Formats: sequence, structure tokens, C-alpha cells
Amino acid sequence: MTRSETNTGVRLISAGELESTVRSIFAAAGCADEEAGLIARELVGANLAGHDSHGVVRVPLYVDWMREGWVRAGQRAEVVTDGGAFVVLDGNEGFGQTIATEAVALGIERAGANGTCIVALRNSGHIGRVGAYAETALAAGLVSIHFVNVAGSPLVAPFGAVERRFSTAPFAVGIPLPERPVVLDFATSLVAEGKVQVASFGGRPLPPDALIGPDGMTSSDPHVLYGDYGPTDLRRPSGGDGAIRAFGEHKGSGLALMCELLAGAFTAGGCAGPLDGPRKGITNGMLSIYLSPAHFGTQAEFERIGREYLDWVLGARPSDPAAPVLAPGDPEAASREARLAEGVPLPVDTWAAIVRTAEGLGVPTPA
Repeated sequence: MTRSETNTGVRLISAGELESTVRSIFAAAGCADEEAGLIARELVGANLAGHDSHGVVRVPLYVDWMREGWVRAGQRAEVVTDGGAFVVLDGNEGFGQTIATEAVALGIERAGANGTCIVALRNSGHIGRVGAYAETALAAGLVSIHFVNVAGSPLVAPFGAVERRFSTAPFAVGIPLPERPVVLDFATSLVAEGKVQVASFGGRPLPPDALIGPDGMTSSDPHVLYGDYGPTDLRRPSGGDGAIRAFGEHKGSGLALMCELLAGAFTAGGCAGPLDGPRKGITNGMLSIYLSPAHFGTQAEFERIGREYLDWVLGARPSDPAAPVLAPGDPEAASREARLAEGVPLPVDTWAAIVRTAEGLGVPTPA
């Protein structure tokens, strides 16, 4: 199913057709079939979860990074230090969907054997929606905590500043409660950079104070971050002179700093800056902690107490009777169900940019 919604500027595309198209694009760009499929599945999965900022809007930029040599196909996570219950991995600038998947699998395996594992990952290509990796750990019955940064990508102004110093520095936690797992996943910036991309292509507008210019004035205009661009042009943050604001004033700014220090400095992969000369691509760092409730001997009580508490929290009287209190992860589950049934909505300019990338690689796209 593929159809256009011209009256809203949105095109609905079935998840299957979209994933097939994206897979073909990355295969044509030089990825092996397995890696192309993994990249496509993770990107479309982000759209299904309602996180369009980490979905297929990234396709043209990923392909451009491949051409520039800033992300490399066919790489594996390399073990740098192995302490059994902790490990340091280097992603060799490989696709994050491949590298992070390997890192998470190793963390889950070690935590399953030892009760806990800490994985320090550096030099990975853009890993996408971090909550997806927390969901993978949940499926194995594990608690997981993830601190993430983007080396060489200052985009966010610290609280009280107008200059870029932090990356969007995501943070995620997964809690495996019975029949009600909880996943918290957010950028420490007021909006993820991908949401600025989505807005720039005609998608959901930004909050009015999401960005800040060098004059200290807040804005929702993506040009503040990207400068001038055409409808299907690549969005490059180096084109603008503004910044994204941290969420929650000093609280988000402080958490961003911790993400940079733990995912960037502790992993030895590098923080958002300072930069020496023009930036040549970006890499993600991720410090992940995996905990097995079964090994700690607290699983039964953890699940009982945790589920009772969660139910009590969600049972609070809502301020709007038509909008019940939700747990982290509930909006993603609802979005996934709706978009699998109805199709993935893409702004027409987002789809046009993907089509242009596909045509440049000789890949046919749905009519």
C-alpha cells in the first residue's frame, strides 16, 4: 500500500514497502545484504515507534557519509579490553545499526552469564534510536542503562549559553516488568537533531523555544541550525550559526554533560568538542550497563514491587479525563500498532529526498 495525502503534505507508505526500498538503497550503496537489511529494519522501526527523527529521514545523509568515507560498510565491533563482566569495544566507524547491535548482544550474553556487564563502545557510526537496544535487553529479561554521545558533533548550547558545546547526548533505560516493560529514551537536548531535520522537510513543527540564535533569541526555525537549504537538500548543521537548547534548563544540561563524560571521555572515543578544523563526520559512543534481576536474587520482589508501583503511578487521576497517564514506552507501542496498520507517514519532501538518493543509485521506488 502506497498513497499520497496531498492535502496534508504527507505520504503514507506501508512499512514493508518502505523497508524494502531502504534496504535496496543501502545494498546499491555498497552494503552487504544482511547489513542493508539491518539498517533498513532499524530505521523503519524508529518511524514505526513514532521517532521519525531517527528513521528514514536519515537515509540520504547516511549514503552521503558513505561516499565521504565517514561511515564504513562491513565493519565489526573490535574488542579492545575484555574484563569478563566489562568490555571496551571499538566500532571502526562502521554502521551503528551493525556495531551497536553487536555491542548489545555481547552485553546481554555476558550479563546472562555473570549477572551484570558494562560495555563501553566507541567510534560507532550513528546508532539510531537507543530505545531499540533497551528493548532488545528487555526481551532477554535484563535491566539496561545507556549513556550516549556524538563525538565531533556540538549542536546543543549549555544552560545559560548560546554557543554549541554538547551533542544531543541521548539517555535510555529499560526496566523488564512482567507484561508491562518500561523504556525511557530521550535526547538531553530539547529536541533531537533529527526532529529539526523532520521539521525542515515540512514535518511536525518544533516547539517555539527549541533553538537559540547567537543573539540569544529562541526560535523554532530550522534555518537557525542549518542555514539556507533547498527542499531536498541535505541538512548540514555546519550551515547555521544557532544551537539546539538543552531540555529542562540546568537539569538537561547537567545530564548532557554526564553523557559526554561517560560515553565520550570514559570510552576514549571523544566528546562533542573542541574541534580542530572542519568536522569530518561523526561517531557515537555508548556506555551501557546490563543487570540481570535473576542473578541478583531479587527478581520476584523486584517484579512484584515494581509492577505494583507502576500500576499505582498509572492509576493517578489524569488532569484530562480523556488522556490517561502513560508509562514510558506506551506512546511508542501505540504508534507502532497504528503505523503498521495504516502506513508510515512521511513529509513529501522527506520522501522526495529519499527518491532522489534512490535514483542516484539506480534503485526503483514505489510510485
